[in-house]
Amino acid sequence: MRWASAGRHDEGDGQVLHDVEAVVLVGGQGTRLRPLTLSAPKPMLPTAGVPFLAHLLSRIRAAGVRRVVLGTSYLAETFEKHFGDGAALGLDLTYVVEDEPLGTGGGIRNVAGHLTADDVLVFNGDVLCGTDLRAVVATHRDTQADVTLHLVRVPDPRAYGCVPTDPDGRVLEFLEKTPDPPTDQINAGCYVFRRAVIDAIPAGRAVSVERETFPGLLAAGSRISGHVDDAYWRDMGTPADLVQGSADLVRGIAPSDALPGPTGDALRLAGAEVAADAHVAGGTVVGVDAQVGTGARVVGSMLFDGAVVGAGATIENSVVGAGARVGAGASVVDTVVGDRAVVGEACELRGGMRIWPDVVLPAGGVRFSPDV
Repeated sequence: MRWASAGRHDEGDGQVLHDVEAVVLVGGQGTRLRPLTLSAPKPMLPTAGVPFLAHLLSRIRAAGVRRVVLGTSYLAETFEKHFGDGAALGLDLTYVVEDEPLGTGGGIRNVAGHLTADDVLVFNGDVLCGTDLRAVVATHRDTQADVTLHLVRVPDPRAYGCVPTDPDGRVLEFLEKTPDPPTDQINAGCYVFRRAVIDAIPAGRAVSVERETFPGLLAAGSRISGHVDDAYWRDMGTPADLVQGSADLVRGIAPSDALPGPTGDALRLAGAEVAADAHVAGGTVVGVDAQVGTGARVVGSMLFDGAVVGAGATIENSVVGAGARVGAGASVVDTVVGDRAVVGEACELRGGMRIWPDVVLPAGGVRFSPDV
C-alpha cells in the first residue's frame, strides 16, 4: 500500500511534527465486534477498502509525524506482515508486543523504551477521528501541559466518561458514566504526553490512564489540558459503528488519505462485479472479487473480499464477511454475516443478528432476529 497523496495533505500551515512521535495501541481483542475479529484484530478489519489502522496512520502521516510505535498483542503478527517497516507509507513503524493485558496506561509504558521524543501523541487504535493533530499538539505546548486530551462534544454524553474543563482549558476531573453529566465533553482517545509522564507510569502491570494516571496527575497538581473541538469522531467498537464509519470514509465525511479510490456513493475494489441493474449506494464497499447479482440492493454496507449477494437480495447497514454468500431474495439488515457463512434464499436477518463463520442458514423464507 502506498498513499498517492502522502505529503500533499499535511494539516494546517504550521511546522510538520518531526519532533513528535506517535504511539498507537492496537492490542485489544475486539470482543464487541465478534465474529469479525475471530480472524483479524479490530484495527486490521477491512474498512473502506483497507485495514482500519491505515486510515489512522494516514492522519498521523498527514500531520507530519514520521515515527510510529504500535503496541500490539492479539494476533500481533498480522500488523507487521501487512505494514512492514512503514517505508511504503512514508513512516517508520516499530512493533512492540504486549505479552499480557496492561490497560491503556500499561500499554503506553510498555513501549517507552522505544521512544525518543519529548512529546508523544498517543492513540487508541479503534477511533476514527478528523481532528487537526497539529492543533492538539499546539494546545499541549501553548499550555505547557504534562498531558493534553483531545475532547469531543457529543449530543448524549451519558454513555461515556465526561471530562469537564475550566475556562482556561484545564481538566478538572474525570467522571464515570452518569445519568446527569455536567458536560458534553468526552475523552476522544487521543492524547499528547510529555515523555517524563510516560516514564513515571508503573511498569510491568496493568494501569488505567482514566482511573489511575490522570487522577494521580491532577492530585499532584500537574497540568492536564483539554483540546476541545467538534471534529468528526466515532468509536469503532461495535458492528454498527464499523459499518457507519466505513460508509463515512467512502463518502468523504471522515477524512483519510488511505482510501484506495475516490470518495463517492460506493467503492468497488479490484475484480468486483456488480450487475447493471443492481443498486449499490450509501457508502457501500464491494470487496475484491465480490459479486452483486441482478436486481440486488446494497446500501451502507460492507461486502468483504469474495462475498456474493444473490439476485434480488437486500443488504442494508450490514457486513457480509469474506467468502460469505447471501441467497437470492434474502434480506439482511443491521446484521453481521461471518466469513464463509451462507444465508439461504429468501431468509430475513434483522436487528443486530450475528452469524458465525461457516454457519449455513436454510432457504425458505425463515426470519431470524435476536428476539426469536
